[in-house]
Amino acid sequence: METPLEKALTTMVTTFHKYSGREGSKLTLSRKELKELIKKELSLGEKMKESSIDNLMKSLDKNSDQEIDFKEYSVFLTTLCMAYNDFFLEDNQ
Repeated sequence: METPLEKALTTMVTTFHKYSGREGSKLTLSRKELKELIKKELSLGEKMKESSIDNLMKSLDKNSDQEIDFKEYSVFLTTLCMAYNDFFLEDNQ
């Protein structure tokens, strides 16, 4: 039986692969794939402007190959988790 944390990890991995490979490599997200993932999987995605997505892509794409690999995606999720944690800490004070 999967624990809640294992389910969360599985969801993060399967979500990446749900969108990767639609354009090009199955192991990376293009800008278009990243945009679609953010818009469909994160409520904040609906509020993001094109320029914000472009800036996010640039900041995540550490090797400047115009694609987001799983490691770069993981950094995004880690940063997002830290922001959620900060929000909940502030909310509880």
